[in-house]
Amino acid sequence: MTSPPRLELRGISKYYPSVVANEDVSLTVMPGEIHALLGENGAGKSTLMKAVYGVVKPDKGQIFWNGEEVHINSPAQARKLGIGMVFQHFSLFDTLSVTQNISLAMDDKHHMGKLAKRIEEVSESYGLPLNPHRLVHDLSVGERQRVEIVRCLLQEPRLLIMDEPTSVLTPQAVRKLFETLRRLSDEGCSILYISHKLEEIRELCHSATVLRAGKVSGTADPRQETAKSLAEMMVGKELPICEHPPARTDGAELLVVRQLSRQSEDPFGTDLKDVGLSVRAGEIFGIAGVSGNGQQELLYALSGEKPSKDAAEILINGQPAGRMNPAQRRKLGLRFVPEERLGRGAVPPMSLSYNALLTGHDGEMTKNGFIHHGRMRDFSLNSIERFNVKCGGPDAEAKSLSGGNVQKYIVGRELLLNPEVLVISQPTWGVDVGAASFIRQTLVDLREKGVAILVVSEELDELFEICDRLAVIHHGKLSEPYPARAITLDEIGVLMGGGSLAQTAPADLPTTANTEAHP
Repeated sequence: MTSPPRLELRGISKYYPSVVANEDVSLTVMPGEIHALLGENGAGKSTLMKAVYGVVKPDKGQIFWNGEEVHINSPAQARKLGIGMVFQHFSLFDTLSVTQNISLAMDDKHHMGKLAKRIEEVSESYGLPLNPHRLVHDLSVGERQRVEIVRCLLQEPRLLIMDEPTSVLTPQAVRKLFETLRRLSDEGCSILYISHKLEEIRELCHSATVLRAGKVSGTADPRQETAKSLAEMMVGKELPICEHPPARTDGAELLVVRQLSRQSEDPFGTDLKDVGLSVRAGEIFGIAGVSGNGQQELLYALSGEKPSKDAAEILINGQPAGRMNPAQRRKLGLRFVPEERLGRGAVPPMSLSYNALLTGHDGEMTKNGFIHHGRMRDFSLNSIERFNVKCGGPDAEAKSLSGGNVQKYIVGRELLLNPEVLVISQPTWGVDVGAASFIRQTLVDLREKGVAILVVSEELDELFEICDRLAVIHHGKLSEPYPARAITLDEIGVLMGGGSLAQTAPADLPTTANTEAHP
């Protein structure tokens, strides 16, 4: 006998005052099937999955679980049915440990010591190692993502919903996760998989449903499609190709870091050891590395959130800036996009207009210490329109936007503030393929205008696409820079693992040589 679908959605609709999130959406997921859900930012993917998980209540439609209609009113009820979800936005308490956070999601009481041991064992077996005793506020974004995934896997779900689970994982961790997902699939667990990484979808998933503007626009077998054809199904048009002309080699050094050493305040963090780099006007300098190897500490030092004792450790536009706070560094022309969108990049309950004011108050949005509300709204609206942010307008709260749209707004806000030096972390994390292409091209265009750009990313393909030079951070030490077009993905992997490339000479300046090595 044919088994009934593990999950079936019929005509699901969800309306909000300013937007239609889902309209008449239907899909079917069979036991053991890995089903992809594709769409642009704001297409309604996360809202649909939250309806399945009991976080939001659909306004119309039916949900069937193993052939029987169910009404899922809460995540607890969803978990009892056997549904687990890994959210795109982390739902963790910063001041609690990994074990304490995971225990809060468990419906039954657990001995904390035994739970900690189980977390350690499960995380190691899945290739996502965690220290169960660490406090969440000390974890990098990548490590927090591991907590979310492990927390869900501990519940042994029959349907696993994963919303952008590999956004900040290394290629090695992604491969290990895929092995785990395939094993779960073989055991009969169904998986609903949301990702903007189309090559992952093609490699992992058995089927796909495509959403556009809240409606189903098509279905496909990803294994029979190309990444290009899937992208065009999502956006409804052909994607532009990022144009990357050769970089200038004579630009002034606008960002210089000299022998920066920093002991981490977190006992489980990573100390920085003699980090040195320089980024010239008209250059994009990329930093790759496994999450938790000192990226967070370096970004805190560069942004001014944790100033240095020595002013000369960091130079911005030729000025000693090591002791300066973020506001003082902004006056020197530095703009900063953090990896953590909600919390550091934007204040969740504040409107988009006021979030623009947070970093742009030293410009035209204020006059004589008073807020110019009209200019603030105009700036916010310009960012929304230029970067195609899907939202309810400048007065919409940041927390009301999808993750990718928050990212587009924050990136747009900083780029419209006319940076001379831009430090940006995970620029396209959780952003759909169309928006990612636009952001990357915008960064290259800024480079052409003479901006010095430092990109910290765990998306190696992204770094190779836009960067002129690449370095790798490992255990708090930064490698020598290499021309992006003269080093391969495998060689970057060697550096990420702590190895060295004696056969490849580092370069102080960008080059266009050896382009065939560029993947």
